[in-house]
Amino acid sequence: MVEKKADAKKAPAKKAAPKSGKTIVVKQTGSPARSEEWAYQTLTGLGLGKLNRVKELEDTPSVRGMVRRVRHLVTIQDKAA
Repeated sequence: MVEKKADAKKAPAKKAAPKSGKTIVVKQTGSPARSEEWAYQTLTGLGLGKLNRVKELEDTPSVRGMVRRVRHLVTIQDKAA
């Protein structure tokens, strides 16, 4: 029989730093209300969800694709670094 250690604790998760060093600043300017469900889910995936919320994100093709998908709801404020 295998015993589990009760004292074993998981290390806290560390936030990953951007690997490429390039980031973009995205601001939500529109509401996903009366939109398709995918618009709300994409905004949630970007870390947005309320009007005028600003998020600095790593500049990767996947993030760019998500921003392009909801381009009617967000603006890119600044291309940092």
